[in-house]
Amino acid sequence: MNAPMIPIAKRVRAYCAPVDRTTETPSWFDPASAFDFDAVPAPWIALGNVANFKRTGATKVTTLLAGPKGAVAAQCRTTLEARVAFDFVQWGKLQMALAGGSQHTNVLATNGAGGSGMGNPALPPVALLAGSSASELVLGAGAVSAFTAGDMVACDVDYQQQTGYVGTPAAAYVADPANVNRDRDYLRRVTFNVARVGSVTAASLELAQPLIGGAPAMGASVQKVVAFADRESGSYFQEWSLLLALEPESGGQVCFYYPRLQVCAAAAETAIKCDSYEASALHAELMALPVKDAVDSEQVVCYRTYYPVSNANVY
Repeated sequence: MNAPMIPIAKRVRAYCAPVDRTTETPSWFDPASAFDFDAVPAPWIALGNVANFKRTGATKVTTLLAGPKGAVAAQCRTTLEARVAFDFVQWGKLQMALAGGSQHTNVLATNGAGGSGMGNPALPPVALLAGSSASELVLGAGAVSAFTAGDMVACDVDYQQQTGYVGTPAAAYVADPANVNRDRDYLRRVTFNVARVGSVTAASLELAQPLIGGAPAMGASVQKVVAFADRESGSYFQEWSLLLALEPESGGQVCFYYPRLQVCAAAAETAIKCDSYEASALHAELMALPVKDAVDSEQVVCYRTYYPVSNANVY
């Protein structure tokens, strides 16, 4: 008896990876390579389950007319456009960034009040020492006393008045250093190199999750993070590669891969039921940007892949 050919999914799982904003190069998902959805390979990051998944293709098809009667000679595609919408069931830094779309900020620990809704000014940073890695931040004896297990920390270099895309990975765009007050801590305010401290040793912080951007750069420093904040409006657009995988119950697996996605709607939340309580999910609406496929140089906004179950018919 042949295996079923109707894909039935338990849930939809989301994964993201950074885009090189300067070159517009995405993180590629190769459907021919092994991809462990439970232990995803770098640079992909698991974002948990999503609900209310909906894809919309808005690409227009028009006709080319020829002859004295204007007969249809051919068709062509114009206004290449695709959108996707869903709700993040889990809240986190990356989920907020993808759903919010505009600048996303780490609220750094402070000892005073400031004039921003995203925290200001910040406690002084603590410099990293040699031997630090994506999972262990070496601070030295004495310096680790400023942190305890359970703290969240941001790790990046000091802002050096550079312009263009900044942060690890690209987390903001600076047109003029004066716009960000030439703030030494600005990169640590926007960086995605954030993790929670799992334990504190005599000289280092052992992280519960590795830093998203990998091993910190030479000269990086650490600051405590108390919350994450984003803003409605602003000039910056987040951009990420996104993979949405339908976890199969039977009939094979379906994956939707968007090489480049930017948020195209204001930040919003969706009320969902959680047992007898009402929970809030992060609603995301994103627009796909095109990439050139290396196989045939075609412009593409999304790839749909189907992995038939073993022993299923091909058609």
